[in-house]
Amino acid sequence: MRKILLSLVLVFSALMAEGMSHTPKKMPKMFQSVPMSEATILQDGKSKMFCPKCGMTLPMFYKTNVVATVDGKIKQYCSLHCLVDDINSAESVKDIKVVDTNSLKFIDAKKAYFVVGSSKKGTMTKVSKYAFGTKEEAMEFADKFGGDVMGFDDVLVLSKKQFAKESAMISKKQAMMAEKGKMIYSAKCQKIDKKFNSTAEAKAYIVEHKSCPGLNGKQLQAVGLYLNFASQN
Repeated sequence: MRKILLSLVLVFSALMAEGMSHTPKKMPKMFQSVPMSEATILQDGKSKMFCPKCGMTLPMFYKTNVVATVDGKIKQYCSLHCLVDDINSAESVKDIKVVDTNSLKFIDAKKAYFVVGSSKKGTMTKVSKYAFGTKEEAMEFADKFGGDVMGFDDVLVLSKKQFAKESAMISKKQAMMAEKGKMIYSAKCQKIDKKFNSTAEAKAYIVEHKSCPGLNGKQLQAVGLYLNFASQN
């Protein structure tokens, strides 16, 4: 009896954690990824576990996460690329923080040292950008994985220069993924009569309402993209 009760407690705890996290149950193992328990989420709302621009799951790309106060609201992005997307349209962007690759804590972006172009895969970019709290740590990472050590101002300028080309590449991939999402939605989801303002909002709705049981992270992203695209057309 004691073993049965213990099993029920463990199952209930896992279900609660999954429901509160608003994230898919399984996440692929990538350099950027951390367990959900190790990710600090600073933005609020039902879709807080997802990037507000592209909808990607934040713990899955945590080591490249960026936080900023945008027009008075705290937003957390999967990457510098998505931050630049908002910089291009927002009136005010301040208090930018980035994740320290080693400590996994948020640090002042202007005090961080970035390794640009290492062999570790980037997020939303072909040229990876990882932040560190000290120059020594950044140089150690660069010695091991390649890349150049740069300050935030230079990295931001580079990200802005790369933005248009990266956006074109990303848009093509998202369109293809949305087509797959349409097929997954038809096969695995309950009908959703709702318009969404972002992929993040669509994904949070799916998770909260259990509209598409059994989706993995990639499938959830695909369906979220499809529902967002369909809402805009």
